[in-house]
Amino acid sequence: MRPNAGMTETVTEESLYSVRLARDARDLRAAQRLRYGVFVRELGAAGPLVDHVAGLECDEFDSHVDHLLLIDNHADPDTLEDVVGVYRLLPPERLAETGRYYCASEFDLMPLVTSGRRLLELGRSCIHAGHRGGAGMHLLWSGLASYVLDRGIEVMFGAASFHGTDAAPLVQPLSWLYHHHLAPPDLRVRPLAGGRQPMNLLPRAELNRTQAMATMPALIRAYLRLGGVVSDGAFVDRAFNTIDVCLVMDTAQMSAKHRDFYTRKSGRDT
Repeated sequence: MRPNAGMTETVTEESLYSVRLARDARDLRAAQRLRYGVFVRELGAAGPLVDHVAGLECDEFDSHVDHLLLIDNHADPDTLEDVVGVYRLLPPERLAETGRYYCASEFDLMPLVTSGRRLLELGRSCIHAGHRGGAGMHLLWSGLASYVLDRGIEVMFGAASFHGTDAAPLVQPLSWLYHHHLAPPDLRVRPLAGGRQPMNLLPRAELNRTQAMATMPALIRAYLRLGGVVSDGAFVDRAFNTIDVCLVMDTAQMSAKHRDFYTRKSGRDT
């Protein structure tokens, strides 16, 4: 477990939430408990290190990464229910410890790995159902912005998921992503053959933006608003009961509008 290093705690005006990095084993356990509630109970995920008895969603990356936590300041920390949001972050300095990126099991990441850019892998992002759609998500993004700016990250990437493994209900959003948000060639990763799901399922003329956005997960919509782009194809993750796309955000290529929004959330100037 990595201690909170160089990141000050941020508190909303209403003092409802704060954001910080996990400090110890207790914080990690609270994050894993939240992940169990969202990924296992809500979405039907499974995995070799999931602890159903203790209610913890764990894997081999957890001890090597940073865990960015959204804290409910009014919850009882003794119950582990004060952690209501989490982002798992693998900075470039830790790659030697893990030996690989988490989503390398789904995507060929060579365009990113060979780019020479400072990469940050995002993963396991989730918010408790009772805290979605409010200030918490914005504050978690603010914490992520601070983390990225402090470490000079140039490209963020990670798997973002659609619930379920049947692509039939997702032809509109997947096709919309392919036609409107495909990564440029130098950042365009592709899914591995074992679970590849094509995204070019409809011609551009048959796209319906309203339908596509209605079934687009909120996290993916948020990335798109900040200039995020996607892989050429999705990956069917049957263990997690999802269809995943690899989202990539090149911070150097953000439009001025996107950059202003992103840095404003962090309360900093660049």
